[in-house]
Amino acid sequence: MQLPAYRDGSLLNLIASIHASRGGHPEHPPLALLPPGGIESARNVVFFLVDGLGYNYLTEVGQGGALNDHVAGKITSVFPSTTASAITTSFTGSSPHEHGLTGWYGWFPEADVVAAPLPFKRRGDDMPLAQLGIRPAQLLVGSSLFDRMPCRSFVVSHRRIVDSEYSVHFGGRAERIAYDNLGGLVDAVDGAVRSGPERKYIYAYYPEFDTVAHVLGVGSAQAAKRLTAIDAAFAMLLRRLSSTDTALIVSADHGFIDTPAEQALELADFPELAELLQRPLTGEPRVAFCHVRPDAVDEFIRRARASLDGRADVRPSSELVAQGWFGPGLAHPRLQERVGDVALVMRGHYTIKDKLPGEKQHRMIGNHGGVTEDEMFVPLVLARL
Repeated sequence: MQLPAYRDGSLLNLIASIHASRGGHPEHPPLALLPPGGIESARNVVFFLVDGLGYNYLTEVGQGGALNDHVAGKITSVFPSTTASAITTSFTGSSPHEHGLTGWYGWFPEADVVAAPLPFKRRGDDMPLAQLGIRPAQLLVGSSLFDRMPCRSFVVSHRRIVDSEYSVHFGGRAERIAYDNLGGLVDAVDGAVRSGPERKYIYAYYPEFDTVAHVLGVGSAQAAKRLTAIDAAFAMLLRRLSSTDTALIVSADHGFIDTPAEQALELADFPELAELLQRPLTGEPRVAFCHVRPDAVDEFIRRARASLDGRADVRPSSELVAQGWFGPGLAHPRLQERVGDVALVMRGHYTIKDKLPGEKQHRMIGNHGGVTEDEMFVPLVLARL
């Protein structure tokens, strides 16, 4: 079990260091791995976040590449080790304990809806939350990091998501630049760096490695091919940004594991558990949060420990909150409601999912969200140009 190193060795601390380097006042300690003054003096800080690129994967599969040549060490993600939690940390500088996004799906009691906050859609029918009269500010808590930096800032993201409700809300006053492929990402970052003499922060997000790893597996030839393309883009950035007084940082929101079919559990196969739930599972297949009938929490824990013996740690969600799994800071006012009554922290490579009526059924080979080293450790890649 690898929990986040929130004190000085996590993504939260990396964002704090970036925030401080641009003249801001972060609320969390800096990252110990960064050399003193290593990025503060740079005119430009570029943070290239590759969704899903784990440290163990990069250092094993990417040997001999430009990224590996510039690895400064490894850091942890946040908990859960998943995009909704970690990307929100990168946009706000807040821990999941503070911003309250704890998985791809969440229960949002303030709007009485189970939804995916990143695409901003209701679970089950994919109804856009805007059509239900729900605004991003109702569910998404935490001010934009870009609004708290006294410098010019940019968000470089894929065209299909750059203007999403989530991106616009947390992007704040940053200038948003869309791209269509890795070459376009490199062009956009280069253009932002050369757009003026002032101090700047450029945040570039690449989601496609995560997509391939989910569908085909992180151990697939296609994932390795995508890593090769990312490595080539990084090498191009090294050349294009040479002598621009830029600190180029590459990291990720989480790593990955592959789940064999026999370890992919379905809640429907455990009717003794499903009958005690009052809402669908939230969180992630690797860490599922259970909202249990008020009169049945103890019974649910007893049954879950018996039914999932050896396959999951069954814990009251409040214990994870109290033990700091979600991080430091002032708790989101709805955090305990969002993580429910019981957490199923899956062991090994197990996952657990449920299915709502009308919901498309699909199995992801690659998964993340849990507390294995492969999921939790992400690289810190650093180049001073």
